[in-house]
Amino acid sequence: MKQFIADAFTERLFGGNPAAVLICRDMPPAGLMQSIAIENNYSETAFVVKTGPGRYNLKWFTPGGEVELCGHATLATAFVLHSFIDPDTREMHFDTLSGELIVTAGEDGYTMDFPIGKYKRIPLTESIVNATGGLAREAYFDGGDMMVLVSSESDLRNFVPDYDALKKVEGRGLIMTASSDNCDFVSRCFYPKLDVPEDPVTGSAHTFLTPFWAERLGKKEMIAKQISRRGGTLKVSLGDNRVYITGQAVIYMQGEIPDF
Repeated sequence: MKQFIADAFTERLFGGNPAAVLICRDMPPAGLMQSIAIENNYSETAFVVKTGPGRYNLKWFTPGGEVELCGHATLATAFVLHSFIDPDTREMHFDTLSGELIVTAGEDGYTMDFPIGKYKRIPLTESIVNATGGLAREAYFDGGDMMVLVSSESDLRNFVPDYDALKKVEGRGLIMTASSDNCDFVSRCFYPKLDVPEDPVTGSAHTFLTPFWAERLGKKEMIAKQISRRGGTLKVSLGDNRVYITGQAVIYMQGEIPDF
């Protein structure tokens, strides 16, 4: 199996979110994929199998288990396929646990066509308040990730997470977001339940964040930044029941893993 490591949602090496991408003849057994993900110890390892012209099966594993949707590893996979495997294929169709995902290579990067994340406002609970250090002003949840609004970008940037408290919050992970003077909105994302304490840049989180901020800001096209230590930039737009997320990627490493 060929393995590539790419930094997604960035134009510079050592920025954005790193993901491992394995090009496989057949999808490996789940136990082997989990072991490889643990060994890599990235927030996501992607496994991709070509099934036809421009069509692929795609799975994502964190060190803590398989996930139904991952944005940055999908972007990294499309970048690897287009750059090293199928350079003449500009539109890539991925069959995943979240249904068919389409990624198109363009001049400004790779645009992912994702389903909109569902959310609804819920009362602030003690666990949410404790997990956010009292920063949460509003909370939204409808399965998937918990999303909370905080007052300012500076509060969010200075937030020091308590991972034990974060694990007590309902949902797969916690998205914290605020408005910004430097772009349309910013976020930080935490997934300690999946053994990913803070994710550097999270494409799937923007399936929730994009419709949320589109309604608040009254605009359908926005620039978002994830203000983790590595940081990353995403161009997002809202369509009919779809979210379009565009980003760049750069290669860090390529090699081989022997067949087991």
